[in-house]
Amino acid sequence: MRITDLLSPKSIILDFKAHSKAEAIDQLVNTMYATGHITDKEAYKKAILAREELSTTGIGEGIAIPHAKVDAVKTAALVAAVSHDGIDYEALDGAPSQLFFMIAAPEGANNTHLDVLAKLSTLLMDGKFRETLMNAKNPEEFLMLINQKETEKFGEEIPVEGDTTFPKASEAIIEEVHATAQKQGYTVLAVTACPTGIAHTYMAAEALQNKADDLGISFKVETNGSGGIKNALTKEDIDNATCIIVAADKNVEMNRFDGKKVIITKVANGIHKAEELITKAAAGDAPIYHAKEGANGVAGDSETQTHEGIGRELYKHLMNGVSHMLPFVIGGGLLIAIAFLIDTLSGYTDNLGVNTLAAAWFKSIGGTAFDFMLPVLAGYIAMSIGERPALAVGFVGGMLANLGGSGFLGALIAGFAAGYLVICLKQLFSFLPHSLEGLKPTLLYPLFGIGLIGAAITFIINPPVSFINTWLTDTLLSMGTGSAVLVGTLLAAMMAIDMGGPFNKAAYVVGIAALEAGNLELMAAVMIGGMVPPLAIALCTTFFKNRFTQRERDSGIVNYVMGLSFITEGAIPFAASDPTKVIPSCVIGSGIAGAIAMFLGCTLNAPHGGIFVLPVIGHPIGYFIALVTGAIVGAVILGFLKQPLE
Repeated sequence: MRITDLLSPKSIILDFKAHSKAEAIDQLVNTMYATGHITDKEAYKKAILAREELSTTGIGEGIAIPHAKVDAVKTAALVAAVSHDGIDYEALDGAPSQLFFMIAAPEGANNTHLDVLAKLSTLLMDGKFRETLMNAKNPEEFLMLINQKETEKFGEEIPVEGDTTFPKASEAIIEEVHATAQKQGYTVLAVTACPTGIAHTYMAAEALQNKADDLGISFKVETNGSGGIKNALTKEDIDNATCIIVAADKNVEMNRFDGKKVIITKVANGIHKAEELITKAAAGDAPIYHAKEGANGVAGDSETQTHEGIGRELYKHLMNGVSHMLPFVIGGGLLIAIAFLIDTLSGYTDNLGVNTLAAAWFKSIGGTAFDFMLPVLAGYIAMSIGERPALAVGFVGGMLANLGGSGFLGALIAGFAAGYLVICLKQLFSFLPHSLEGLKPTLLYPLFGIGLIGAAITFIINPPVSFINTWLTDTLLSMGTGSAVLVGTLLAAMMAIDMGGPFNKAAYVVGIAALEAGNLELMAAVMIGGMVPPLAIALCTTFFKNRFTQRERDSGIVNYVMGLSFITEGAIPFAASDPTKVIPSCVIGSGIAGAIAMFLGCTLNAPHGGIFVLPVIGHPIGYFIALVTGAIVGAVILGFLKQPLE
C-alpha cells in the first residue's frame, strides 16, 4: 500500500492554526472524522491520547506522527497538516513541530499503519523533502511531491526478499546492493530498535543510512520493528564488518557480536547523532563486545550506561517465561477439556478424563503438555537472565519445583534463581584460559548449575512452601463450616490467588476433604472459585478490548473453554504479566461467586469437571447465577483497573 493511497486532498491542511498539542490533536481528529474514515470520533481520539501517554509521537526534526489502531476506524487513512509557525508538540528534541501526519488503522488491518509509519519515517528524514512539503502551494501539489518521493525511494510493487516493511524497491537496486555486499562486505553495520518498534526504529535506520551514504561508507542496517526483524545481519556481514552500531532502547540479540567492536547507544542518538556514530564506527573507535559481560538486551547510551530499573528488568525476564509457557497452557488445557467432555457425554460423572479410551488418550496428551508448563516458565526466565547456558538449569529447577509441591510460585523462584546462578558461574569461571572456553557451556555450567539449583529447590525453596501449604490446609480444616458463607467465600477467593499454586491447592484439598466427609457445599464453592478467573479474563478481553494486545485477546477466547472446564491455570499468563490488577480482580470475583453459591445452597459431589459435571451439581440454576455474577464482577473490575493500550 502506498502512502498516497491513504491520503486525499481533503485530508491535507496547509495552513494549520493549532496553538498547542491538545488543539493539534483535536483538529487532526476532526479532519479525520470529516473524511468519513472513522465511525466514533471519541474512541479514536482516546486511542490517540493513549498512544501519546506511552511516548510522544513528536519524533523530532519538526515532525509529529500521531497514530492509532482501533475498531472505530473503518478504513486505513492519513491526515496531513503544515504549521508554518510551529507547535509545541513535546517533541523528543524539544523543537516545535511543523509537519503532521495522523494515521488511522482499523483493528483488523494487521500492520497497515506500521508499514505506513515506517515509510513516512524514512521519507521524512530527508530535510530537503520536508522543506518542499512545507512550501507546497495546494493539497494536490503536496500529494504529487509525496508520490514522487515514494516512487523514487521505494520503486514499484516488487518485494525485497519477503520484506513487507519496505516492499517497493526495484529489482535493479536489490541486485546492485547484494552484488556489492557479496564482493566487499559492509564496513559498518547497525541495529535499530525502539520500545514500540515503529517510528524511531526506522528513522534511526534511515538517518544512519543517509549519513553513511554521504560519507561514502559501506553500510547495512537491521531494523527490529513491530513487524519483526527486517534486513537481518548475517554471520558473514558481522565477520567482515569493522564495527557495529546498536541504537536500541529494547532487547536485541547481542551474542552474535561477541568479539566485535560495538557501539551501544540510544535509538534517539541514531537519529540525532548519526554522523558522529558512523564516523566513530568506520574508524573502529569502539570497545570490543564480549557476550559474557552482558545479557541479550541493551538500554541507554554506552557512554553513560543508563540502565532500566530493577522492576522493569524483572518484568521483562518474567514475560519471556510467560510467552514461552502460553502454548503449553492453551494446548494442554483444551485437550483436557475435550477429555472431560467425552466422558461426560458417555454418561460418567466420576474421575472424568480416564473412563473411556478416547478420554484417557486426550487427557494423557493434555496432561503431558501441562507438565511442561512450569519447567518452560522457569527455563525461559532463566535464559532471559543468564542467556542460553541458563536454559537447562531453569528447566530442571522448574521441574523440581513442580514435583516438590511448590507449584507456580516455586517455578518463578527457580527461574530467577537459575538465571542469576549462571551469571555467578560465568564470573566464577572467567579466570579459566581461553582454550577451555568450549568447556563452559557444555560441561561446567550444566554440571554446577543443575547441581546447585537442585540443591536450592530441594532444601531451601520446597520445604517452606510445602510447610505453608500444609499450614493453610490445617487452618482451614479447623475452621469447620460454622459460617458456611464466610468459609465458602474464603476458599473460592483462595482458588484465584495463585491459580494452581499453594493457596489454590490448599483450598482444593479442603474441598476434597469436605466432599469425602459429606459436605458437598464447600466443593461447589471451591470449583466455582477456580472457574471464575479464566472466565473473568475472557469476558474482559471481549468487552474491554482496548486494554489488551491482539495476542492477549486471542488467548482470552480460549479462557472461555478453560473456565467452563475448571482449568484455572488458563488465567496464569495474564496474572503473571499484570499481577497487581489481574489477581485482585479475580480474587474478588471468585469470592463473590463462592459466597453466592454457599448462600443459595449449591452442592457438588464431583471433585472436578467444571460445567461438564452439570448433572451432579445441586441447584444448578443457583450455581449458574453465582458463576456468571462472579465472572462479570471480576471482568468489570479488571477492565476498570487496566488502562487502554494503543
